[in-house]
Amino acid sequence: MTQFISPTKGKLSLQNIAKDIVQYIKSEPEENYQLVIGTDSEGNGKISFVTAIVIYRQGKGGRYFYRKFIKEKTLVLRQKIYEEVNSSLETGNALISGLQKYWQKDNLKSELEIHIDVGENGPTKDLIKEVTGMVLGFGYKAKIKPYSYGASMVADRHI
Repeated sequence: MTQFISPTKGKLSLQNIAKDIVQYIKSEPEENYQLVIGTDSEGNGKISFVTAIVIYRQGKGGRYFYRKFIKEKTLVLRQKIYEEVNSSLETGNALISGLQKYWQKDNLKSELEIHIDVGENGPTKDLIKEVTGMVLGFGYKAKIKPYSYGASMVADRHI
């Protein structure tokens, strides 16, 4: 079972994260929320990846959970970005499955944003269509820099 870390609650399973997110939303249901998953990576040879789950209560802060994993082989930039997106998608699919047990809401997938660490400036610009297409194909919203704070700020903090 994959464990995530909450800065305030310690280690949690995805099932417990789903419960926590639903309780958080139900505590102030009239507010607007963003549910975000993003992954970032760093390194050559030994690469650290961090996937973050964020529930953001717009204008009022939020909560996040993260997990870190290492890949021992050298990956080229394209492979690193694909690994990041795949980790976010796998986490998203598992989280949605858990959320559906506690939150009776139609089309939860459309509520989830996958934040991708690519942008119009820099070496990742050629990958934008490919990776956003992957995310959209799974039924999620795709956000890229500068709007992909789940990857570029939250996940990046724990690399």
